[in-house]
Amino acid sequence: MSPDIEALIRKISGLPGLGPRSARRIVIHLIKNREQVMEPILNGLENLYKNVKICPICSNVDSFSAICSICSDENRIKDTICIVESVADLWAVERTACFHGQYHVLKGLLSSMEGRGPEFLMLDQLQRRCEKNKVSEIIIALSATLEGQTTSHYIKDFFKNKNIKITMLAHGIPVGGELDYLDDGTLFAAFSARN
Repeated sequence: MSPDIEALIRKISGLPGLGPRSARRIVIHLIKNREQVMEPILNGLENLYKNVKICPICSNVDSFSAICSICSDENRIKDTICIVESVADLWAVERTACFHGQYHVLKGLLSSMEGRGPEFLMLDQLQRRCEKNKVSEIIIALSATLEGQTTSHYIKDFFKNKNIKITMLAHGIPVGGELDYLDDGTLFAAFSARN
């Protein structure tokens, strides 16, 4: 096998969710389909590299000159900010079309095991945004994992005396879920957050 092919397989296998076998299949597919698949991917990656940036306000990724399309949208609600762990979570919320406010994307959740402390939350930057835009509500939309819950509590404590309403997404029984198939933690959360 050529060193170039081996190097590409190593690079692709390092991507999330892919291993060496998947990477080999991808590389073979790219080689067999140079014009139809490889060339458009190369062009797309080049455009992505040149044009997509991280927004200095919310940390979303977008093609823009100064700030992302969400932060620059005058029709969005300025006094409500939704905190998400990643850009993928931001995109998931946007797909629902149920939230029309601003976002704050964390650099990761608190995790002493992985060396992520409070600086990854960028809460000082968020506090300045809240003061500037007179934010009245912060929605914490983090996963229901141990790290997500720990991070949520830290954020709530950080903003507890700032005269800002802090809300969290509901956790519990999914639509169409059957009680018998739910894990104990989900059922407990549903009972605890009942209304």
